[in-house]
Amino acid sequence: MKTIEIIGYKRANLGKNDSQKVRQEGNVPCVLYGGDTQVHFYSPVILFRDLVYTNEAHFVHLNIEGEECRAIMQEVQFHPVSEIILHVDFLRISEDRKIKMEIPVRLVGLSPGVAKGGTLVRKRATLKVFAFAKDMPDHIDVDCSALDFHHAVKVADMKMPNLEFIDPPAAAIANVEVPRAAKLAEESAAAAAPAAGAAAATPAAAPAAADAKKAEAPKKDEKKK
Repeated sequence: MKTIEIIGYKRANLGKNDSQKVRQEGNVPCVLYGGDTQVHFYSPVILFRDLVYTNEAHFVHLNIEGEECRAIMQEVQFHPVSEIILHVDFLRISEDRKIKMEIPVRLVGLSPGVAKGGTLVRKRATLKVFAFAKDMPDHIDVDCSALDFHHAVKVADMKMPNLEFIDPPAAAIANVEVPRAAKLAEESAAAAAPAAGAAAATPAAAPAAADAKKAEAPKKDEKKK
């Protein structure tokens, strides 16, 4: 997995007002967890471009006023409207401890359902995994080459050495949806089936009724005699 360097500066003052001032100056308030004490610092927002807006996971080399450590981005908060980065949490890591990370998913392979006109739908953009840092991939390829209509690749289907998947095993990662036109055709065919069955039964019922009338006719003649 690639590593991105983030340079930080310690924050002397904390609180909402100070955080707002930090953002107005083009920086992002951050916190580093995982050590003896939490480290509050800020970094220029431009440094987060390749870390946040990417389809790959990264390790982070933090340099906070000369104090260096290896970390991962644990959580990032965005403004609900402007989507500007508001806050970032980092977690200090070491080679002898397993960590949890969200690894981006890539869908690979041409599925039979898509070849028939279906749509491949991504249900999860990332997968949560638990592993040593050395075993963490920068992305996870999900093979969709066997997906047909109404089929899905689930978390339980993922098998990768040295990785433990934390998401629910039954959770779908991707599936193939039937095209709308095909759905309408199936619904029309299903609705037409009962009507066709009733129509097929009607001609058979008519002769039976005629035979019943013929059987009653001799009885009426016998009464007249």
